[in-house]
Amino acid sequence: MFSRRDLLAMSAAGAAMVGSGAQAATFGNPDEPPQGAVNAKSPGSLTDPGPQNAALAKQFPSAQTPPATDVGGLPMDWASFNNAPRRIQNGGWARQVTVEDFAISKEISGVNMRLSAGGIRELHWHQAAEWAIMTYGSCRITVLDTQGRPYVGDLNAGDLWYFPPGAPHSLQGLGPDGCEFVICFDDGHANEFNTLLVTDWLAHTPPEVLAKNFGVPADAFAKIPLHNLWIFQGTVPGDLAADRAAIAKHAEAPPYPFIHSLGSSPPVKESSAGSIRVADSTNFKVATTVAAALVTMPPGAVREMHWHPNADEWQYYIKGKARMTVFDTGPNALTTDFSAGDIGYVRRNLGHYVENVGDTELQFVGVFRAPRYEEVSLSNWLTHTPPKLVAQHFNIDEKLIAQWPENGPGVMPKS
Repeated sequence: MFSRRDLLAMSAAGAAMVGSGAQAATFGNPDEPPQGAVNAKSPGSLTDPGPQNAALAKQFPSAQTPPATDVGGLPMDWASFNNAPRRIQNGGWARQVTVEDFAISKEISGVNMRLSAGGIRELHWHQAAEWAIMTYGSCRITVLDTQGRPYVGDLNAGDLWYFPPGAPHSLQGLGPDGCEFVICFDDGHANEFNTLLVTDWLAHTPPEVLAKNFGVPADAFAKIPLHNLWIFQGTVPGDLAADRAAIAKHAEAPPYPFIHSLGSSPPVKESSAGSIRVADSTNFKVATTVAAALVTMPPGAVREMHWHPNADEWQYYIKGKARMTVFDTGPNALTTDFSAGDIGYVRRNLGHYVENVGDTELQFVGVFRAPRYEEVSLSNWLTHTPPKLVAQHFNIDEKLIAQWPENGPGVMPKS
């Protein structure tokens, strides 16, 4: 049994704890127990005397000292082509990041490939759809659709291609210095090093069957490669018109091109704070399973707080330095740093923003396993909700709410 004095003492202690907690939980510092360096009072709370790689740690300041608003334990949303092993052959190289390397990336796997001038990624096809963005140089692609309609085209930096699952195709670097590009497959398990290669198939088909299939003597195939080529050095392709004439024969042309100029397309959002360009099945007709948004921002600008309801977002950082915070129920919040060549990942419906924290232009592409691009803007939602209701949520004057940006600006300038 407790005496009245004991109960009063316990009540006072509880009130003191609540008062202490209320004091700690402040704007920019909402959690209990208090998070972040701002709450580290003891001398050893921030030091790291153990073994460390200072050069690597310097690249991730938000991991070393997260903001006090980070909380919980979201899965790692960072990967990079910078530390992915390159498979190098005469004619080019490739490296990849699949779900085997990047556990969160279940919907999309990524490949970074370089082809020399004349370098050929041999004729092949995939179980998954292939979407790609050119980041350097020029490339010629060939592809055949399921109706037997051939297509050949040239791409430059900022251009896209898309090949449906099972569509046979090839890639070749053009002059003067070949090309580099990033491929996304609409399956996190898809593997560039395990594709259906035409040289493998012929080498593992009986010669008499090859003779019947192609209507020529079996010895016509006596010198075919016994091992696949994958990437190999060829001669630089000639005039595009000549190749188009050579493949046409009696076949019809496909109804839609397999390439799209994203980098030079009209932006869907544009201001002094940057631009957003979108390619999906509405303007890139063949891309029925992959949509993309190319975001460009000057220093200090922020990709506004938003989420994507129809797909996970796989990000590739083309240039600049970025910081992204992802929010999930729990609450959980994780802030991560990104540089050129890095990959980010945000699960569908999770709130996030991306901030340019460098002193140069930031550009990244978001890729989605979906037929169309969809986005929900936080400010657009709140400015199209009755102001009195919003004011009661945040203890903010309705006059200030009236100053918030309407209709989803996409990118916001440095404040």
